[in-house]
Amino acid sequence: MKVIVSDKISGKGVDLLKAEGYEVKEAWDIPKEDLPTIINEYDAIIVRSATKLKGDLLKAASNLKVVGRAGIGLDNIDVKTCEDRAIIVRNTPYATTDTVAELALGFMFALVRSIVKATTTLKNNKWAKKEIKGSELLGKTLGVIGSGQIGTALASKCHAIGMKVIGCRRDPNKTSKEQLEIFEKIGSLDDVFANADFISLHLPLTESTKHIINTETIAKMKDGVYIINCSRGGTVDEKALYEAIESGKIAGAAIDVWEKEPIELDYSKKLLELEQVIGSPHIGAQTREGQDRAGIQVAEAVIEELKKL
Repeated sequence: MKVIVSDKISGKGVDLLKAEGYEVKEAWDIPKEDLPTIINEYDAIIVRSATKLKGDLLKAASNLKVVGRAGIGLDNIDVKTCEDRAIIVRNTPYATTDTVAELALGFMFALVRSIVKATTTLKNNKWAKKEIKGSELLGKTLGVIGSGQIGTALASKCHAIGMKVIGCRRDPNKTSKEQLEIFEKIGSLDDVFANADFISLHLPLTESTKHIINTETIAKMKDGVYIINCSRGGTVDEKALYEAIESGKIAGAAIDVWEKEPIELDYSKKLLELEQVIGSPHIGAQTREGQDRAGIQVAEAVIEELKKL
């Protein structure tokens, strides 16, 4: 059987596939628009977030039986069409949980202690000790929007350093025992907006989550709140966020994911002009350890499904 890997994964995962005797095409350097011309040759495809397995690409995948997603989010895959065509879709929901949660926590420290500004001023030969005064995370309230694996991992880390943690979910009855021990409260979105000093998003991008942070919801937040987004671009209305930081309603933001990637939109660029905003180019899952786990786990999942055929 033949497997195409269209987004780069750890070599350890590729080696596992080859060890099982599969013909593996390492295709991450092939332009995405060329994939529809070759995908019909393959029984399985492994993707990360760059390949959009939808529309013409999925339509052209006439021989496809298994999809492996190295990561947790499935919003770049037309799961419904895959189900209709009996194509198995597997992801790696635990591989980069702590990887992303650690970035979100690092952003929180960087925001309240102005670490980026402190570094920049030093590099510019300026001793800005008196003008840089931060605050502590201890005793502050974190509001988690999206209390799944990553949101819970961040909540656990913040709870351990003395923060209060609140969350929200559609069905509070699905709250796990672990979450009950970590979260002070799991209520509604409005509870998070009204009480959180920091709001961290950990959501897929869907019709219901698009621009979940917008002008209306920002108005419900405490003055001086910080926003952290390591989930998906598009969950935050960047224009509304920019205006809220400019007005002083929001104290600052840390953004790893953007509405258009690489950054194209004017408001993405304008956000990065603000001293109160720090960011990164969608590196949430980008650690050696996380990528090794994702590559190995997605390869194991694809192998497991192909052996059933």
